[in-house]
Amino acid sequence: MEGWSIVVPWVGFSLSELINKAKPTSKAKYVEFTTVEDPKQMPGQRGRVLDWPYVEGLRMDEAMHPLALLCFGMYGETLPNQDGAPLRIVVPWKYGFKSGKAIVRIRFSETQPRTTWRK
Repeated sequence: MEGWSIVVPWVGFSLSELINKAKPTSKAKYVEFTTVEDPKQMPGQRGRVLDWPYVEGLRMDEAMHPLALLCFGMYGETLPNQDGAPLRIVVPWKYGFKSGKAIVRIRFSETQPRTTWRK
């Protein structure tokens, strides 16, 4: 619809808060996010369109931006499975594929992660 947009009221915190608490070494140049892989619960993962689990990454400067969010809810409620529970990343200035859903692992890396779309 022309002229229509929506702002989602995410519930979460700035990714920079987690990074600051984790205290990565100066060698950490990237943050890598890995999503859940459970084809029994997620039938879309049974196809081989993508190599599961889905992996995405951000440069450390992107990850430290105050609008890079780790979200566990929206609209004041717990994040529904279809919207990325238990945890999703929201990076508003990046395309949607950077906003990984159902994140189960976060790690720091010295080298650029081998992301799903780069594979």
